[in-house]
Amino acid sequence: MAENPFTPTFGTVPYVMAGRDELLSNVKNALSRSGRDPLLSTLLIGARGTGKTALLTCIRQEAEQAGWVAVNVVALPGMLEDVYEQAMAASSHLADLKPGRHLTSVTIGPLSAEWEAEQLRQWNWRTRMTGLLDQLAESGVGLLITVDEAKADLDELIKLVSVYQLFITEGRKVALVMAGLPYQVHRLVTHKSVSFLRRAFQYNLKMVARADVETALVETFGIGGKAIGGEALKMCSETIGGFPYLLQLVGYRVWEAARRDETVSIEAAERGIEQAMSEMDERIIAATFRELSPGDVRYLQAMLQDKRESRTADISSRMGVSSGYAAKYKSRLLAQGVIGEPAKGWVAFEIPGFKEYLIERISE
Repeated sequence: MAENPFTPTFGTVPYVMAGRDELLSNVKNALSRSGRDPLLSTLLIGARGTGKTALLTCIRQEAEQAGWVAVNVVALPGMLEDVYEQAMAASSHLADLKPGRHLTSVTIGPLSAEWEAEQLRQWNWRTRMTGLLDQLAESGVGLLITVDEAKADLDELIKLVSVYQLFITEGRKVALVMAGLPYQVHRLVTHKSVSFLRRAFQYNLKMVARADVETALVETFGIGGKAIGGEALKMCSETIGGFPYLLQLVGYRVWEAARRDETVSIEAAERGIEQAMSEMDERIIAATFRELSPGDVRYLQAMLQDKRESRTADISSRMGVSSGYAAKYKSRLLAQGVIGEPAKGWVAFEIPGFKEYLIERISE
């Protein structure tokens, strides 16, 4: 029996990366060019579950296939040393990059010499990275650094970005791709110390088109030896709502529910969807809700009266506040990826199931 082909685990690359083909193709082209391409400095922006980590992994794979050295870190204390050590390890096949030794003193009669390992010399991080890049350049190899969970309040990340800018100025073959939640990336690009990031390519991970969702479902179920179509496919795609993580989670649970069958039935789809949505509430929606302020929740409550989109003028009226006051919370919620702005003056819930979760919380 075939294995379940869906991958709802953190950071795992799906067999079919729905809706991101154009970005990956453009990144692949950028890595193959010798000149400076804007895509070599990219910010991936999206709410939880929009596939940021999986995309970072795909981009690293593309870089390695193009002959680059690629390293990945999470924005946490110690990340700079992690970048250097990973790069050293990944470059070891290109040249002898082990720390050398140098002569520190010589004494005559009797003759003796003292040697100090190069690694004991107190080079700063930029100097050590420069030496590494010099040696990579001798082989015509570039260095890609990917950073997940980017945040502006980490000094090491600010230093990384600042030094990266210097590497670009020096004409070095380097690339930096970072991923983060919308409000974190917004804080980062507005940080006065790294203002050049505002010119980096910013890719907002929007919801995947329904046609792409259905194509990915059909192809991935096929990899797992099953067929899905008709009402079962429609039920799954409507539940997923274009949310990449939910695509993998619904697909995984529905495949398990239909494990013994060659074709996914409506009954199996219903069972799988019910279990997937329960897990979605726990892993994505509840975690996002806990980060909201009372004012954020109040704004969202004012949206509940509407079936789909809400007019911002109606929201401020229901809240009993000025449009300017309500706009503050609108901006916060947009930045966190909780709501979207389908048209000027209109907003809508962006995360599938969040509206229903909020209704349940209010009724408790």
